[in-house]
Amino acid sequence: MSDHLSSPRALEDPASDICDLYAFPSPGRPGHLTLVMTVFPRAAHTALFADDVVCRFRLRPVSVAATGVKARFAVGADDTEMILECTFSEPSAPTGGGRPVQVGTCTTPTHHEARAVVHDRSGGDGDGLRMFAGLVSDPFIFQLESIMETVTTGKLAFGKVTTNTMDGANVLGIVVEVDCARWLPDHSLVAVVGETLAAGKRPVRLERVGRPEIKNIGMQWPGYDPLNRTIDLRELYNQEDAFHLRDDYLDAYRSRLGANLSFYDGLDGKTDWPPDENGNHPLVGLLLQDFLVVDVTKPFAEDTWFGIEQDVLADRPHRNCGGRALNDDFLDTYYTFFISAGNGPRISDGVDQATVPATHDFPYLAPPNPAPAAAEAGRT
Repeated sequence: MSDHLSSPRALEDPASDICDLYAFPSPGRPGHLTLVMTVFPRAAHTALFADDVVCRFRLRPVSVAATGVKARFAVGADDTEMILECTFSEPSAPTGGGRPVQVGTCTTPTHHEARAVVHDRSGGDGDGLRMFAGLVSDPFIFQLESIMETVTTGKLAFGKVTTNTMDGANVLGIVVEVDCARWLPDHSLVAVVGETLAAGKRPVRLERVGRPEIKNIGMQWPGYDPLNRTIDLRELYNQEDAFHLRDDYLDAYRSRLGANLSFYDGLDGKTDWPPDENGNHPLVGLLLQDFLVVDVTKPFAEDTWFGIEQDVLADRPHRNCGGRALNDDFLDTYYTFFISAGNGPRISDGVDQATVPATHDFPYLAPPNPAPAAAEAGRT
């Protein structure tokens, strides 16, 4: 749940709260791209998707525009964007009672569709798409106590606790597998963003996520921010178009993100990311291009999180598919890169896998964990 509870609005509406976003070449289907979004933190076994919320994936082609400390990507124009919208029917009670039935639909801009009955792990196919939606084990790998102690004390506290904070938690997951030849022709590098929107004639963006933890680790804590130490910027940031950040709040985002990145850099007692000529942390510009970057022409591999970005920063051709796979322990990669720039051993928070690792077979996400005994007792 790298993006859960990332704004006051998300706290009030868990059905629209994005937990995580993943994008990776399909392990068993060359030429296909898998997109995964999870919503509804710590979902109960009775949880269903909101029928008034649109969950959508936005994809655009990108290319490398600059390398080294000024690394950035050039993003395709508006008319190159591919949007996949996932909507859900109002739950209906089956004849004779039992669990409510809900159907999810993934729709392309040309109104082609794939449909799936929610919780049916076989999913549904249609028009070069395959879709699954339902309750799953939360794939997030996270140690909350360690990072909170680190931020509070200003001293690296990883490894003291080795229990996954999300152990036993469930979320609602959406998986869409895309035939690249049909829907992403002539694309190599693709930028991916996930969003939830209030359904209607004028949809309102509720949440959005690209790279994990940009909001919760990068922008949540105001204490080191020289520009402002009172405003929670995450609500504003959620409402931004990831491909077109407005100038109005850009300095505020840069200040908050740069201050927290500098905090991480100092945890090992040395500076591995010296400020640029304007006093800015050199990673801010790249990270504010807040989307996953995946090479759909390269084979699936795990532990490739942030691989393309690191190669671009090192001014070398990228060597793997990048993106984010379900079993990637991305936080250890982040911590190692932010704290030491990779100049030394890998830095671990003490947790290396989810409650149940994801598989390499559709729908990839593991089945839901059993409901806690106390919750089951409460239903009887």
